[in-house]
Amino acid sequence: MTTPTSVRKRAADAPAPAPAPTPVGRRPERGARWRRVGLRLVALATLLALWQSVTALQLWSPVLVPSPAAVWNALLETSGTHDGVRGYQGHTLIEHLGISLRRIFIGAGAGVVAGLVVGVLMGTLPWVRVVLEPAVAFLRTLPPLAYFSLLIIWFGIDEAPKLWLLAIAAMPPVAVATASAVASAPTALVEAARAIGAKRGQVVTSVVLPSALPEILVGVRLAFGIAYSSVVAAETVNGLPGIGGLIRDAQRYNQSDTVVLGLFAIGISGLLIDAGLRVLSDRLAPWRSHT
Repeated sequence: MTTPTSVRKRAADAPAPAPAPTPVGRRPERGARWRRVGLRLVALATLLALWQSVTALQLWSPVLVPSPAAVWNALLETSGTHDGVRGYQGHTLIEHLGISLRRIFIGAGAGVVAGLVVGVLMGTLPWVRVVLEPAVAFLRTLPPLAYFSLLIIWFGIDEAPKLWLLAIAAMPPVAVATASAVASAPTALVEAARAIGAKRGQVVTSVVLPSALPEILVGVRLAFGIAYSSVVAAETVNGLPGIGGLIRDAQRYNQSDTVVLGLFAIGISGLLIDAGLRVLSDRLAPWRSHT
């Protein structure tokens, strides 16, 4: 006969249930992410403290090395209206940055589209690669200022030469990355698609481009980075309003605090753009880390 005492004894002797499994890699990954964030914050604070220490020792003139406080004051002055003066040359810092970003997205966007077309043609048609590869390599080696003067002669000093410069600077890295990725598409998949009756266009759109997408997205990131680094060159002529024009104009009057502020604006916004492109790459090609 089973008694309550024996039931309790059996329950006590029974092995404890195993704990519910935790998602594999979730906590370590989250902890590693926070460690990276903390390390970057410490590095940033260290650089800021070093910058403040150097300026406090007055080893160089404030015109050569402005203090963090001077750059902060420049940020406040260029972000609002002070003594009847709005921002810098009539536009706030965010307006200068926004106009430059618009130029970058239009010019670099056009260069990315052109690079995709040229890269696909170079990767799929050998004779096109033979014809266009030297021209693409030639454009890749040219610094933006080398052909900007010619663009000004052709298109004047308005927006057209700036957009053309950014487009020409952004096109080669996308074309090279696309051509290389398309040419190295898995042969087995291409032959299998042809075996079931797929045409050339269907093979390219359904097999080649999805396989090449991770490398193409890397080329797009490089293109926007090169275009962003070329914006100051693009805005050396009639660049106001624009962040590159702001830096160029402030340099003429030895306003180093405003120059440093403009550099920070370009660098921080560039990091945000690159982070956005990384997120887009993860969404469009989530398998890239496994290939």
